[in-house]
Order: sequence, then structure tokens, then C-alpha cells
Amino acid sequence: SNQVSSAPRCQPSCKSLLLAVCAACIGGTFQYGYNVSVINAPTQSVQKFINQTWRERYQTGISEDVLTLLWSTIVSMFTLGGFVGVTIGGTLSVKLGRKGTLLTNNIFALLAALLMGLSHPAGSFELLIIGRLLSGINAGIGLCVQPLYLGEIAPTAIRGAMGMGTSVFITGGILTGQVMGLKELLGREEHWPILLSTTCIPAFLQLLILPWFPESPRYLLIDKADDEGCKKALKQLHGMAACDGEREDIEKEKNNLVGFQAKKPWELFTDRSLRWQLLTIIVLSIAQQLSGINAIYFYAEYMFKQSGIPVDKIPYATVGTGACECITALTCGMLIECLGRKVLIAGGYTLMSICCILFTLTLTFQDASPVFPYLSMVCVFAFILSFGLGPGGVTNILITELFTQNARPAAYMIAGSVNWLSFFSIGMIFPFIVLGLKQYCFLVFLVVCCSVGTYIFLVVPETKNKTFLEIQNEFQSSNKRKVGSSDGAGTTLLTTSI
Repeated sequence: SNQVSSAPRCQPSCKSLLLAVCAACIGGTFQYGYNVSVINAPTQSVQKFINQTWRERYQTGISEDVLTLLWSTIVSMFTLGGFVGVTIGGTLSVKLGRKGTLLTNNIFALLAALLMGLSHPAGSFELLIIGRLLSGINAGIGLCVQPLYLGEIAPTAIRGAMGMGTSVFITGGILTGQVMGLKELLGREEHWPILLSTTCIPAFLQLLILPWFPESPRYLLIDKADDEGCKKALKQLHGMAACDGEREDIEKEKNNLVGFQAKKPWELFTDRSLRWQLLTIIVLSIAQQLSGINAIYFYAEYMFKQSGIPVDKIPYATVGTGACECITALTCGMLIECLGRKVLIAGGYTLMSICCILFTLTLTFQDASPVFPYLSMVCVFAFILSFGLGPGGVTNILITELFTQNARPAAYMIAGSVNWLSFFSIGMIFPFIVLGLKQYCFLVFLVVCCSVGTYIFLVVPETKNKTFLEIQNEFQSSNKRKVGSSDGAGTTLLTTSI
């Protein structure tokens, strides 16, 4: 019955669902994208400021090494904060609810904005480091809890398209950060404290809009056993007509979890019925960072220089890459419900593998002919497009879909920690890889993309238009095939409520 009724289900309340997505994302993953990219523009000015402060304090110039170390600390403090944020995010989402956590989370953003804005007048670059740490915590909690909220308020029929809100807003954040850093807006040297403290604007916006929307109905019914609240929330989000069908789905999931506590992250590792799901999200989270997308951004400026774009115009070309990623995130949102998750993500990794090969070739023959720099530029855009279509968008949705309610927060904590740790390590190691391997560094990424593509193709089932329970059962039947029925007893639990 689910498939039949799914088409007309979404009409009456699409508007309120769309607004709920915007309200959740503007203070969630938008902040993540924004703070990742906004730090690039004021690099020179902040380093000058550190130099000046050092001179005033110690009466000597700062050495090149210490300056680089301080700068990379300011940049990568963000990833450490993100790691902290993810580890507390899952717990908070059970204690305060999904919406409560998102609202509380803005405290970190506001504090960060305050500290980074005050660092210049106070003459202290330590405030910048603490500010970046806090905005990292904010982004970590947002990245963990906001996809959770979106996945739980979405009707089954458009769950994928709504989950895309996450990546649309990440890329939107990256793009906004790049645009704000242009000379015409806040990219001038004297404006960098204002530029860094603009992170408070999305926070204020979320505090204004999100309180008007309900808590996740799944959380209300399953975690809080609040029947009335769940009914009200579903009415507001899905309209009168759809509300009963969705409630049945949640009821089923609830009966299925009677007597189950929300799992802790380490319990997922010991649960044999979940091991393929867990392996899948860990592989996908590592691959998202190690697929070379960071490398492409790192190389983008060099490529643009090589292609003969004048130096003062390069920031605009970089904005082009951001816009490109943003557009693909939107396209992916439209394709995901008709093509399915598996096609997009496996296809994305395949295209990225091809781009890696082409990129290595065009970089190697850079000087052979004037055409090659332009070809490598095309490769940059093609790579970003493939990333945005598959891995960039679908990874987050799969985490929501491969787990049921009691395991979901823990799954987000694991995936998130893996994601931030890979992000941190690639941020630290990557410059050295580039120095050592030069253009052949893309062969490393080629291996990653190929192997992940193959893994998805072999292991991950298609999750489009299925309820969370159906997905769970599909994994278990494939588990039974893989394991032979050695632990049949553990898998019969789920069939009771269907």
C-alpha cells in the first residue's frame, strides 16, 4: 500500500516541510560549509595580524615555521571541534530532542563569533583558536543532529529529496563563504574580524525560525512516548491526509523496538546483525574525505593560474567551483528519488575514478600544449560535479536509512567521528602528499574511488521508497546468505512486527 499512496501524499504540506528543512539547515550544515570556506580569504591578513601581535608581545619577528604552525592550528582547530561536536551530538539529541539540540547548538556559534570578532581589538590570536574550536563544535553537532531531524520528519516518499537539504546547504554555505570573502564585500584586509564573526547571522536566523516547527514525530512517539505531541507534529508537517499512514510506520518501528534502549556507539560494533550496515557507513565516511575532493580544491587555484587566469581574478573562478558544487547538490536532490541511491553513489565514484586518471594525465602533460591547462580545468569541474551528484549528497541519507531509530544517533556519532578524523588527518597529511607525489597524488585517490565504487556495487542494497524496517530486513536476508544461517536466532527479532 505504501508505494501506491506515496505520490499524492506530499502535496498539502510541502510548504511547511520545505520551511522546516530551511530552518534546520541554516544553523546546521550551512554553518559547516560556511566556516570551512570563509577562512580561506583572510589567510594573508590573519597571518599579518599574528605577526604584528607577536612583535608587540615579544619584540621580535615570528619565525616562518611558528607562523605556519599557528595558522594551520587556527584552520584545523575547526576539525577537532567538529570531532568533539559529533561525540556529544548524538547524546544531546536523545536528551534534549533533535530540535532542542539544534536550538541549543547556536550558543556555540554566537560565542565563536564574539571571540573571533574580539581577537583583533584585544590583540590576541589565542581567541581566534578558541573561536574556531567553538565553531567546529557547532558544526559537528549540526552535522550530526540535523540530518537526523530531516530524516525523521520526512515522509517516506520524499525522504531522499529532503535529506538532500543537508548537502545543498553545505554547498550553499561553502559558496556563501567564498562570496563573502571577495574584495567587494568583506575580503579587504581591515574587514577580516567582521568576516569571521558573520557566523552569528545563520545562528540568529535559526533561533528566529526553528521554534515555530515541531520536534521530530519519531522522537516524540518512540523516545518520549508522547502520542498527542506526535499527532500534532505529523499534522503540522504532513497535513491531515498523510498523517495516519506515517503514524502507522512509526508505530511499527516502535513496537519493533519495545524494550530496546537507544544504543551506544560501542554497542553497534558488537551487534552482529548490524555489521554490514556499520562497515558500509564507515567506508563511505572515510571515502568522502579521502576521495580527493579536498585535493581538487587545493589544486584549483594552481590550475587556474596555469590556465592563464590573471591572479586577481582567481577568487571569482573559485566561486565558480563553489557554485558548480551547489548546483549539483540541487540536481542530485531531483534525481535521487527517480534514479535511486545506489546508482547515484556508485556512478559518482566511477566518474571520479575516470576524472582522477584524466587529471593525472593532463597535469603530467601540462607544458606539452596550451590545450592541457584548459583540459585540467574541465577535469576540476567534472570531478566536483561527480562528487556532488553521488558521494557528496547520498552518503548522509544512507546513514539515516540503513539504521532503525534506536541505532540511528549512535550511527551518526560513529560516521561523524570517522568523517571528522579523516578530515583532520587529510588536512594535516595532504600538503606532504602533494609535495611528495606532485600530480601523481591523484593515483592514490583513484584507488580509493575504484575500491569504494566496487564495494557499494556489491554490498549496498537500493533503499529508495522503502520504510526503515524493510531496509533492515533486506540487509538481514543478505546477511543470512553471506553467513549461512549460523546466527539465525538473532535475526528473527525483526520479523515479529511486520
